Amino acid sequence: MDRVVFFGSGPVAAKSLELLAKNFEIEAVVTKPKPAHHHGDFPVLDIAEALKLPVKTVSNKADLDELMATKPFESEAGVLIDFGIIVSQKAIDYFPKGIINSHFSLLPEWRGADPITFSILSGQKQTGVSLMLLVEKMDEGPLLAQGVYDILPGETTPSLTDYLIKLSDALLVDALPSYINNTPAPKTQVIVKPVSQEEVCKMTDKPYEPTYSRKLTKEDGRIDWTKPAEQIEREIRAFIEWPKSYTTLAGKDVIITKAHSVPTNEPGAKPGDFEAQKDIGVIMVNTSNGSICIDTLKPAGKKEMTAAEFIRGYGKDL
Repeated sequence: MDRVVFFGSGPVAAKSLELLAKNFEIEAVVTKPKPAHHHGDFPVLDIAEALKLPVKTVSNKADLDELMATKPFESEAGVLIDFGIIVSQKAIDYFPKGIINSHFSLLPEWRGADPITFSILSGQKQTGVSLMLLVEKMDEGPLLAQGVYDILPGETTPSLTDYLIKLSDALLVDALPSYINNTPAPKTQVIVKPVSQEEVCKMTDKPYEPTYSRKLTKEDGRIDWTKPAEQIEREIRAFIEWPKSYTTLAGKDVIITKAHSVPTNEPGAKPGDFEAQKDIGVIMVNTSNGSICIDTLKPAGKKEMTAAEFIRGYGKDL
């Protein structure tokens, strides 16, 4: 069983670590420290404790460099998933085989902080996972392996994340031992070696055109009804956890949790105009192209409810 050092901090890292530990010896887990004021779960630390794994905590790039200067690890490679800290070339070079980053997109597509959300927002049909050798430049390292996933209709950021975590683990199990030991990978019988992203694009007959995601803000969740209905519906699925999709309806602040688009507009209606069809429990909101039919929503301070339940509770204001 190959030994690696795991770098990760967020919830995706925690689930990935739990899977990785089934097939690799985890020499140590490097993660962010639990803040003093934090009283809830801290997933990576909780998983590491449950698995009885050694833990090193760092808060920033300088902390990580100081840790690596003590020569604390013997592993040939590191694995980095959802770490949230910039890693210097000095830290990368500490490992003879480098640090392998599992990035949840088909690089060079959606480099940056939030590739899963932007895969849904774009309306693309496929995404996947890329195993990349970490370099200092953002997500520009050579690739070891890629796995493709067909995005399902109605896919949300949480559902897509869950699948890509499993795909990431499968790629690591197949490709990482081959890369570390210079032996054929079980599935392909080919020795895994790094290939530049430009070369991968040539091999797959795709143009080399990097795209970039970004961190979302609370303001991204404010629904702009002048956008097309199909785009707003994708935003509702993509923003389901953060920043959520919020608007005002019948004078109430609400978060829309599920909706579907229809291709027609209400004659004479402007974007943002809504119609509550009380007899069938349907709320339709006009957009610049098509309409949004609200399935479920959550008024401020209330539990999630169906459009029909909202109409029954707030019908006098509709």
